[in-house]
Amino acid sequence: MAASQTADIGLIGLAVMGENLVLNMEDHGFTVAVFNRTTSRVDEFVSGRAKGKKVVGCRSIEELVGALKRPRKIMIMVKAGAAVDAVIEQLSPLLEPGDILIDGGNTHHPDTTRRTRTLKEKGLHFIGTGVSGGEEGALKGPSIMPGGDPEAWPHVKPIFQSIAAKVDDGVPCCDWVGPEGAGHYVKMVHNGIEYGDMQLICEAYHLLHALLGFGADALHEVFSRWNSGPLDSYLIEITRDILGYRDPESGQPMVDLILDTAGQKGTGKWTVVSSADLGVPLTLIAEAVYARCLSALKDERVRASGILKGPAGEAFSGNVQQFADDVEMALYASKIISYAQGFALMRAMAQESGWTIENGNVALMWRGGCIIRSAFLGKIKEAFDRNPALDNLMLDPYFQGEIERAQAGWRRVAAVAVSHGIPIPAMGSALAYYDGYRSGRLPTNLLQAQRDYFGAHTYERTDRPRGEFFHTNWTGRGGTTSSTSYNA
Repeated sequence: MAASQTADIGLIGLAVMGENLVLNMEDHGFTVAVFNRTTSRVDEFVSGRAKGKKVVGCRSIEELVGALKRPRKIMIMVKAGAAVDAVIEQLSPLLEPGDILIDGGNTHHPDTTRRTRTLKEKGLHFIGTGVSGGEEGALKGPSIMPGGDPEAWPHVKPIFQSIAAKVDDGVPCCDWVGPEGAGHYVKMVHNGIEYGDMQLICEAYHLLHALLGFGADALHEVFSRWNSGPLDSYLIEITRDILGYRDPESGQPMVDLILDTAGQKGTGKWTVVSSADLGVPLTLIAEAVYARCLSALKDERVRASGILKGPAGEAFSGNVQQFADDVEMALYASKIISYAQGFALMRAMAQESGWTIENGNVALMWRGGCIIRSAFLGKIKEAFDRNPALDNLMLDPYFQGEIERAQAGWRRVAAVAVSHGIPIPAMGSALAYYDGYRSGRLPTNLLQAQRDYFGAHTYERTDRPRGEFFHTNWTGRGGTTSSTSYNA
């Protein structure tokens, strides 16, 4: 049985992330009460990994609530969606005003906003927090992105900042993000950028493997070298390790034995939908999401490979080392674009919602613990320190110079990939975004004329002040009435 009111925090849901967060909290001096719907998991955990530790096993939610110091703090680590609502419904009647509920799953931010408002009406505080870093991060120090009811933050801050990853001189990768769903929104964008990073790495791998004929051992060496340069990051590091791993049974590189069809859990899709709602071009991350969707059409792709023709399949005839270096530059430049788009999206959401999301603080939170952690994020933090109102990361002098340095290799890679029929949806869309963003004039004047022709949607003129709208009777049969009720 649980002892009375001895625990600093409770946690519900002893799957991989939940278990490791408990051990992390306990390792930092906190007593943790735990509960799991399948109570045998509680017994296994308390008598196994948590044996001899300050972990209080509870066999009911009532017992968990009774074990907690006031104000009670309970972290919910269950599957996002209805399961979270079900746990909250069970907990709410047992709690008192001022108690705090924390959702640490990959929850869609509108759900967090709804729960924050609903529970506030009952006198309860709610936090929706992104937690990134996987199993290892949860145990040794994740990136934590809390948002919700700001009155709850002082009560959980000591716990969260203690268990979070640390950078520089012990600065925690955790700070208050903003109200309502802001924490889960930032975690969602993190995951979208993660989709982009992973797709870019896969495209670099494909180019070196398919065009240059690099096997796993050669690729392992390439990624080892890249990890000591500007691409230094967790994802490059684990890619290096994956490429060096061999199947214990056959001795073949394990990566060569894995089926080329990818899964996803929805956060990337949510990021792309939000970008469409806000009108922010998130082209690279969208391509990364759709690349996974395309990969899932494995059987169709296999059939199509015997029917649809591409380039003749000529061997690469250029300088191998130069092209490998160009791929590094293409990956690096495209990565800058991915982050530029992600931070632009958070800026737009802050403006739309009224939330205060400090992009520099977000970059700091992502520097350690999380999946996209990298040395590169320190430069992003510096960019927003120089100009907190920066419209786009590409406009910062440092990143402007880095793109200029990488641009020639980036363009050569795009040209070679197209001529050899190697798909690079993320790298290619990144380059198109860069060229579009730096264009003072785009062909959208023609698009506006088309819209006005078929729908009388009006247009602005280059020879008149902005904000004045005009309509042309293109056929002589349409009259002078223009569309003002909708924009399509």
